[in-house]
Amino acid sequence: MRRGDEAGRPPLTRDWVRNRFAQFRTPGRRGFGGASDAHEAAALRRATRGDHDLNPGMTPPSAALRPAAVLVPLVDRAEGMSVLLTQRTEHLSAHAGQIAFPGGRLDPDDPDAAAAALRETEEEIGLSRDRVSLIGRLDTYVTGTGFEITPIVGIVAPPFALRVQPDEVADVFEVPLAFVLDPANHRRTERVLDERRRVFFVLPYEGRNIWGATAGMLVNLAEVLAG
Repeated sequence: MRRGDEAGRPPLTRDWVRNRFAQFRTPGRRGFGGASDAHEAAALRRATRGDHDLNPGMTPPSAALRPAAVLVPLVDRAEGMSVLLTQRTEHLSAHAGQIAFPGGRLDPDDPDAAAAALRETEEEIGLSRDRVSLIGRLDTYVTGTGFEITPIVGIVAPPFALRVQPDEVADVFEVPLAFVLDPANHRRTERVLDERRRVFFVLPYEGRNIWGATAGMLVNLAEVLAG
């Protein structure tokens, strides 16, 4: 039998997670890629979360954003749900070695962000889309590098096989959902990057530091599930 966590939450079951997303709405938070009106684009930037949330002096990118999508895979394990994450290879030109959700840029042939997230997940780690049941999405996340990311949440049904793309992914691992939901694990850290002080979330887990956009989206996931 699955138990609730020490914070008094109900058991973290698939049905509980589905119900939380069924109740969740994101009024005022949406993507703004392609907005032609400058004032509309600025208003939508203010309503979208991203790296600038924790850095008051940092403004979202003013140039056209590149649309991307990631899958937030919640694995329905018998011992409790977990979040599946990847670690990027060290030789990549962008975000080398960082921990990330599977995903990437939208292709012209992708009908929507959900299709892009599922396609990229299959390409990166070989997780078949027929093992994934989509249940909703998180807030659009804008990165300081100019990406507008749509996080698509799906429940993954074991068993499943993975075929990692070695040029992009060095490792795949899981983090207990209960760990992600615990606010004590959402640590704010400061670092100087490009001669500017940056503040961001870090979730340290078993020798790995989950930070940046991935950590921001995990904190948003915790907010949704905590209500």
